[in-house]
Amino acid sequence: MVQVRCILASVAILSLTGVAGTAKTPKPENWVAQGDLGPGPARVTEALPLSDQTNEGRWQRYEPMSDEFDGQILDPNKWWPKNPTWLGRQPALFYPGNVQVSEGKLHLTMRKQEVPEMPKDQGYHTYTSAAVQSKTRVCYGYFEIKARAMKSHGSSSFWFYDSTPTLWTEIDVFEIGGASPGFERKYNMTLHVLRTPEDPNHWSVGTAWMAPFDLAADYHVYGLQWDKERLSWYVDGVLVRWVQNTHWHQPLTLNFDSETMPEWFGLPNDSDLPSTYSIEYVRAWKRANTQ
Repeated sequence: MVQVRCILASVAILSLTGVAGTAKTPKPENWVAQGDLGPGPARVTEALPLSDQTNEGRWQRYEPMSDEFDGQILDPNKWWPKNPTWLGRQPALFYPGNVQVSEGKLHLTMRKQEVPEMPKDQGYHTYTSAAVQSKTRVCYGYFEIKARAMKSHGSSSFWFYDSTPTLWTEIDVFEIGGASPGFERKYNMTLHVLRTPEDPNHWSVGTAWMAPFDLAADYHVYGLQWDKERLSWYVDGVLVRWVQNTHWHQPLTLNFDSETMPEWFGLPNDSDLPSTYSIEYVRAWKRANTQ
């Protein structure tokens, strides 16, 4: 039922705004924090988002996308240990052997490594990386992780997307280049509309918050509140960005991955590898009236 409501909302908003990416559709209103955020909220309960410890949002746990990673293997009922439809951003290949669960955490590692299944004729060579994707899709909710980015030029990413022949949208909660010069403290947040029934052209709305700390130095709590009207990003329970939700009403998969991004973060320094992006938990909630 949630997915049906999301799809109907998307159709309705697209019909009101006209063709995406043209003058008929102004870019959504948005805001981003500047400088130090000050002290964050105190954690009273693990049962609720850090930014809403009094449950003003009427949140209820959404188990299909929640995991404490307290076992020895990735839960096969919830997650793929790869991206089922994408091999990764060249030259690094998503390799399931780089996905591990241990000591209460999910670990995604990038290595200087070639494996027999690497399709070199498609531009994959030298490096392997890792991806985890949810086996279900979701539309709207609150999604929180506690994670430490890898300290290399390889990305550490938390994002949502799905593509159909007519509709393809994406929400990047973060993309971090933890050891890439100039990106060590840059918290990148981007929304993409890659195609709609009215317009096949890709456009995006992106920005960054400059953290007062190196993002790969320690664990932090990162959250996304995705509502019909607005998307809001949180770091350690404090709001760092919001964007008017004009187009992001499609059920999407939840993704963690590490990619080589030669044109953005640069290729990894071999001396930094292997490097690991670690996630202590992922917790998801839906509002009580959407269950």
